[in-house]
Amino acid sequence: MPDQETVTDALRRQEIELPSWAFGNSGTRFKVFNQAGVPRTPEEKIADAAQVHVFTGLAPRVSLHIPWDRVQDYGALAEHARDLGVGLGTINANVFQDDDYRLGSVTNADRAVRRKAVDHLLECVDIMDATGSRDLKLWFSDGTNYPGQDDLRARQDRLADALAEVYARLGPHQRIQLEYKLFEPAFYATDVPDWGASFAHCLKLGDRAKVCVDTGHHAAHTNIEFIVMFLLREGRLGSFDFNSRFYADDDLMVGAADPFQLFRVLHEVVRGGGYDADSEVVFMLDQCHNIEPKIPAQIRSVLNVQEATAKALLVDAEALDTAQRSGDVLGANAVLMDAYNTDVRPLLAELREEQGLDPDPMAAFARSGYLDAIAAERVGGQPAGWGA
Repeated sequence: MPDQETVTDALRRQEIELPSWAFGNSGTRFKVFNQAGVPRTPEEKIADAAQVHVFTGLAPRVSLHIPWDRVQDYGALAEHARDLGVGLGTINANVFQDDDYRLGSVTNADRAVRRKAVDHLLECVDIMDATGSRDLKLWFSDGTNYPGQDDLRARQDRLADALAEVYARLGPHQRIQLEYKLFEPAFYATDVPDWGASFAHCLKLGDRAKVCVDTGHHAAHTNIEFIVMFLLREGRLGSFDFNSRFYADDDLMVGAADPFQLFRVLHEVVRGGGYDADSEVVFMLDQCHNIEPKIPAQIRSVLNVQEATAKALLVDAEALDTAQRSGDVLGANAVLMDAYNTDVRPLLAELREEQGLDPDPMAAFARSGYLDAIAAERVGGQPAGWGA
């Protein structure tokens, strides 16, 4: 069994990037639900995200979405974040909300639409230069709804050309994170539907192209931990978009639907070196809080990841290896289950106290009065939300 100091050392290094869009109004395909105190500007989104870090010590960076978080001066926005005790992280491109992208963005048959989409991706690299961000995350809604609608092979050629142009623009320390999604909004064929397609494009691009695994973007019963293992083994796991789902891309709070799956995934991360001190894997949330208050939901989410990580770190790797090599099926499974069934909450409360944090971040935030304060202050203006 790993000693407690080894486990706490790894937990002290843990960082989980927050999505700026999680703090705006969101909803379903049928309705966007409004909440009081929702941020109206990127600066207010960052202020809310900073509260998560204040109470958990786990969330030192905020991921931006362009154009939702477009500002005139990104250097000033980065300075604003630093003043609040956080930094700016991954830059997310948006080539799915313009009318021009109805039939696709970088894979569109129309050359002018493709040019518009690629120019936006290049703009995002410019923003990375201004903010000091390392990672550009690309998710494409591109695909087709009907057989024969477009040439599937030609769309892959267009995608490859676009990715190559963006990759060539990256600075020496910048990376592409290519996200995949099984379906939606394209239902017949999605142009980057799975980890294999993303992996293949990344291999062709070069070492600074990595795969982003969104835990909600898979078919039911997909073994996500296998995908994580494989990508770590190949050195191509770049980042996670953590969320939880019951059926499809539900974007519910991470660990809400299947905490055991989250543990299994993080066990493979630990096993594959993804939590080593020199690891460059980025752990991010990608969630929209429709019915729950947003800042507490983000606090709960990062705590869920922390708890699952602590359990994964407690797996007795030596005992597991011995059982596996001897063919002890039940014994090997028991090693994993012993770690998963360990109550790590006292360990984490002790760690927080050591770091000068309240042992119960949820309760501490509730006592802070922050939600009441922003509800009173943020009156008027346009609340941030999908498309804003």
